[in-house]
Amino acid sequence: MVTEKARDRRTKAGVEGSREARALTAMLGGQVRAFRIRLRLTQQQLADRVGISRPRLAEIERGHGEGAPFATWIALGLALGRPLAVSFSRDLAPEPHDAGHLALQELVLRLAERNGVTRHFELPTKTANPSLSVDVLLRLDAHRVLVIVEIWNRLDDLGAAVRSTHRKQAEAAAVAVGAGGSGEPYRVTICWALRDSAANRDLVRRYPAIFRAEFGGSSRAWVAALEHATAPPSGSGLVWAHPVSGLGPLNLRRDAERR
Repeated sequence: MVTEKARDRRTKAGVEGSREARALTAMLGGQVRAFRIRLRLTQQQLADRVGISRPRLAEIERGHGEGAPFATWIALGLALGRPLAVSFSRDLAPEPHDAGHLALQELVLRLAERNGVTRHFELPTKTANPSLSVDVLLRLDAHRVLVIVEIWNRLDDLGAAVRSTHRKQAEAAAVAVGAGGSGEPYRVTICWALRDSAANRDLVRRYPAIFRAEFGGSSRAWVAALEHATAPPSGSGLVWAHPVSGLGPLNLRRDAERR
């Protein structure tokens, strides 16, 4: 009898493993019976070939073979001319190749969801070319602002990244006219969420003047806007992002002095 204390020690994988073992051995037991009958073998004849008792074979065929040694199953397959084929399956949830990028998109979207902000994932800026999309688009109706959040795990070409962002901002301005119904068009602004990594910190330290020229908005205010849906600054934003620690302000002058 399994005590309550022993049951508490069973892991989730152990419980699921026992359940899966019962299901698999029930299926295999039914196949053993079907193949035995097809070969016109009695239970005693097959049991003798394998080296087990007839009652034990009967239990296996009824689906109660989860306790049978692995060698018994192999012997049954060989005796029936149906060798057992066993292998581990593929990963239950294979890691996407863009997992790092997705983790930061998930972070921004969860914050928006928590604040009740209208949000879009991989939204195309040109209907004619859906491959040209923004990582995350936030619609802050209270402030009549559309925020394009671009996620960067690594910047291999800073100039190209800036040009791409400018293009997306210009294209988003076309939909800003109809955003939120009637009234003045929504302002379209940009915020980069730069992965907090040693490589990216070094990039900021080497080119602070470029980043300051491009991102004039207060990084601390941008963190607040993304975390609490407050009004974003008038200038474009640049914040640190990490899937575990979350968002953080980026001080361009201080980081540049740390070279």
